[in-house]
Amino acid sequence: MSTKVKVRTKSITKGRKSLFLDFYPPIINPKNGKETRREFLGLYVFDKPKNPFDRKHNVETLFIANSIRQKRENNLNKPEIYTEHEKEQLAILQKGEQSFLDYYKKLASDKAKGVWSSAFSCFKRFAKGDVRFSQIDKPYMDEFKQYLLTHKSLRTGSVALSTNSASTYFSLTKTALKQAYRDEIIAIDISSKLDGIKMTEVRRDYLTVDELNSLVKTDCSNLQVKNSALFSALTGLRFSDIQKMVWSEVEHVEGQGYFLNFTQKKTKGIEYYPISEQAFNLLGERGRPEDKIFKGLNYSSWLNKQLFRWVVKAGITKDITFHNFRHSFATLQLFNGTDLFTVSKMLGHKDIQSTQVYAKVVDESKRIASDRIKLDFD
Repeated sequence: MSTKVKVRTKSITKGRKSLFLDFYPPIINPKNGKETRREFLGLYVFDKPKNPFDRKHNVETLFIANSIRQKRENNLNKPEIYTEHEKEQLAILQKGEQSFLDYYKKLASDKAKGVWSSAFSCFKRFAKGDVRFSQIDKPYMDEFKQYLLTHKSLRTGSVALSTNSASTYFSLTKTALKQAYRDEIIAIDISSKLDGIKMTEVRRDYLTVDELNSLVKTDCSNLQVKNSALFSALTGLRFSDIQKMVWSEVEHVEGQGYFLNFTQKKTKGIEYYPISEQAFNLLGERGRPEDKIFKGLNYSSWLNKQLFRWVVKAGITKDITFHNFRHSFATLQLFNGTDLFTVSKMLGHKDIQSTQVYAKVVDESKRIASDRIKLDFD
């Protein structure tokens, strides 16, 4: 993009106007490395010339100013005008004027739908219009943090956003800034300077084996919903990984059984994952290698309604979502003696700390069980 230079005036004392050059887009001042749009020429003209001498002065001065303007414009549009450092600074400034909202939106659309979309929508509501990368700093992000902790949920419009949702949305926005730093759009890693919102521990409902068996015996209006949920309970896979499964990822090794060979959507980790024969039987008739196994399975309010009706029909009163089937897998594995490290690997967690929340559920249940046997010593 070429630089345009105009001669502008600014009123000063004694009926005069100072002349300056106006640059668009801004240029880098080689003396201080900062961007500027103005260069004052040290020349002036009379606003209302009163005699021939003043008029002549104006004509000669404007001729000089326009000569300087032409020279500046010619020089600025030569590729060699900037030093390498100046070119780098100019590139940073130009990138800083890009829309962070557009960048965030594209990043969210490339990720799994759901929480990323919600985080973007929440930030967009906070921003109240477009926001450039150059506008985002620690104070701005601290304001966003307070906004998340004090404003209402986008979904309900009346209930305050939960602390854990606020924590997740803030974390994803930090991730977007981290990615912008990696993409060299911003020169400073702002995300590293931000403290996150601490999550609160929540109750993780899980289904017992008896409850899962009740669901097996209960009809569901959508067989894909039923089979995919039970598949999650038998494998611990996330909805996003089940949704994208294709037949080429399912393998059988003689003498060893069935395996999934896939890349986790959330963590991008490559998994070679054993599954039981019961889990395999839920997949139905094998299709072409590129065919999705659970066709038409999309996360939506409609899916949640189908799931809710099926759970209620089975006589289960717990608040169960699709993700609770993954919780059930983890909890039941620990109940049945599978060690924490193995469960962590089967869940695809990057670190064992993420798995320890399930161990707390097991410990709590053991404590309750230990108090069930009471002897009458009175």
